[in-house]
Amino acid sequence: MTGAGISAESGVPTFRGENGLWRRYRAEELATPRAFRDNPTLVWEWYDWRRGLIAECEPNAAHRALAEMETHGEDFTLITQNVDGLHQRAGSTRMLELHGSIWRVRCTQEGTTWDNYEVPLSRVPPTCDCGGLLRPDVVWFGESLDPNVLRAAYAAAERCDLMLVVGTSAVVPPAASLTSIARHAGAYLVEVNVQETPLSAYADEVILGPAAKELPSLWARLKNSL
Repeated sequence: MTGAGISAESGVPTFRGENGLWRRYRAEELATPRAFRDNPTLVWEWYDWRRGLIAECEPNAAHRALAEMETHGEDFTLITQNVDGLHQRAGSTRMLELHGSIWRVRCTQEGTTWDNYEVPLSRVPPTCDCGGLLRPDVVWFGESLDPNVLRAAYAAAERCDLMLVVGTSAVVPPAASLTSIARHAGAYLVEVNVQETPLSAYADEVILGPAAKELPSLWARLKNSL
């Protein structure tokens, strides 16, 4: 399971909190259904700007290590809280995106989704062929996670032998519940982070340091034991 920390090492900015200001707005003011209803152009201008920044970033060694792990595991699931698409670009395919993807759009009328990598967007806000407004296929504040994705994440946590928690404190639901499910199912829990988190007290192993350095090293150790 990965969070913002693994992407920060690729240069993906944090778009929340006091350091995440865009113009005079914060993410919590723009990433909401109400903001989109009130001013879809403004919301899409922000997402177009974000997509442009993320497009300049490249997957790092941690992303690539996870993609390689997938090719060696009979039952490997990557659960990510990130929406930046860097895991896919590194080669990961067996993954669950808890919060959706900034590179996918959804028609607000038909509900259909598809990938859109146009940077910058040729039209803001973009529209579907049916004439309906498109929105980013991400989970906004006040929205529920996709129940199918969540069920799959719970199932993966219940059956896993080893859970790697990379670049996230994993204390906010549903991430917190996933680590708890894995622990109660008997999984070995390894945390990789630049600093200790509330999860550290419960993890079987805590590796402090940048994921781009520590995860490839950990994977080298694991490969030798396969």
